[in-house]
Amino acid sequence: MFRNLAIMSALLTACGGTKSESKTPQTEPSAGQSTIRVEQTQELAVTSGTIGNSTLNTAITRMAAPPRIIPNLQPFANARGFAATFSTAGSIDLDNLFFKSLGSNGRTCVTCHSPSTGWTVNPTDIVSRFNATNGLDPIFRPNDGAVCANANVSTVQARSNAYSLLLRRGVFRIDLPVPSDRDFDLVNATGVYCNNPMQSQFLPLFRRPLPSTNLKFLASVMWDGRESKPGLTVRESLLNQANNATVGHAQSLSQLSPEDRERIVNFELGLFTAQISSLAALNSSGVNGGPKFLADVPFTIGTNFPPNFDPSIFNLFNLWRTRPNSAGQAAIARGEQIFNTKKFRIRNVAGLPSADFEGTCGTCHNTPNVGSFSAPGFVNIGIGAANRRTVDMPLFTFRNKSTGATIAVSDPGRALVTGKWDDIGKFKVPSLRALPTRAPYFHDGSAQSIEDVIGFYVGRFGINMNPQEQADLSAFLRSL
Repeated sequence: MFRNLAIMSALLTACGGTKSESKTPQTEPSAGQSTIRVEQTQELAVTSGTIGNSTLNTAITRMAAPPRIIPNLQPFANARGFAATFSTAGSIDLDNLFFKSLGSNGRTCVTCHSPSTGWTVNPTDIVSRFNATNGLDPIFRPNDGAVCANANVSTVQARSNAYSLLLRRGVFRIDLPVPSDRDFDLVNATGVYCNNPMQSQFLPLFRRPLPSTNLKFLASVMWDGRESKPGLTVRESLLNQANNATVGHAQSLSQLSPEDRERIVNFELGLFTAQISSLAALNSSGVNGGPKFLADVPFTIGTNFPPNFDPSIFNLFNLWRTRPNSAGQAAIARGEQIFNTKKFRIRNVAGLPSADFEGTCGTCHNTPNVGSFSAPGFVNIGIGAANRRTVDMPLFTFRNKSTGATIAVSDPGRALVTGKWDDIGKFKVPSLRALPTRAPYFHDGSAQSIEDVIGFYVGRFGINMNPQEQADLSAFLRSL
């Protein structure tokens, strides 16, 4: 596919990052220093399913072969510094099935979950793939990448239109049915492109792919928990998810064998990703940033809930509170304290035990030094509310069968799993680790930056947070 490294080099235009845990990231060798033959580079690029993924292709190109690996803690750049992945297997094995095409449309797991972008994808990388391949990279497939399954993809311009939400927001289309056993009916749908949910009762929903790293800390699988069936462990849910993703996203004509599911999930569960540099090197001066420390963080489902709740969720950068060596270290430490201690009224969040109480960021992001919700719960903070919906997203109106009440949302979330009216708009609380690698944020990609996320919460809950505090909180979040 690529005739020489010069052509491939021309495709290398932005992705994400990983590095060894030193004070500053090591400069990567130039393309001329590659030790892999051109034919090997072609094969690795094709089998990884990341033809246009510049930084990952560069990393793969520079790995000596055999073995085909990405070393532990290799740096990948992002807009906030560098991130890295630590694998408990000792390195990232490029011969794992995670990197193999197991379906019929050329995709692999890494097509949408790249180590160079925090094991998910972002619009910058997606656009670079589109430009490099005229929209023919495996990530661009109508079954879920386009605004509807039968969208016109016959020309470059048509593909640009069909994949517009993927290119702008990094969201994929997921067609989910309205449950037969439900408290509500779908009574209207607008902005649904060439889909027809009123007739099919399948809703076209547009969601960001969650990262396939730091899975040790999961309490439920998928934004709406649909893979976490009653009675299944998280590991069993992940085994199902590996199969369903291969059959659905990769359009495999057969189910994965139990052995192949195990190989993929074992690989994923050994991955830990975190930022290693931002305003400062994050694993120096006696602090505990970076993914290697993260791999040793203990976790059990339901940890850190009342009556044993500890509001000091993060203690990674405590030393910098009293002995910072730079303005960056001081800002990160202040931001950590703001996250842990800044109190505000949490009102009208469905899924929490009270409709009005005092809490902190850690009330929902309560897993110690991770920042996920440690129980398999789901909350509605209003991301999909009609007043936040933009014209490029759908809007669905539901009517309560018992009361006649109506509600309009861009995505009903958990309600399509349970059929319950009270679950409309609920989603799980994701982990905060490696946050800088995976903009845009929220399930719908509606927040372009960490600062936008902070701004949403300040407005949503009326948090009394001055500009300096917001900047410090941003400094901390971009260091996770």
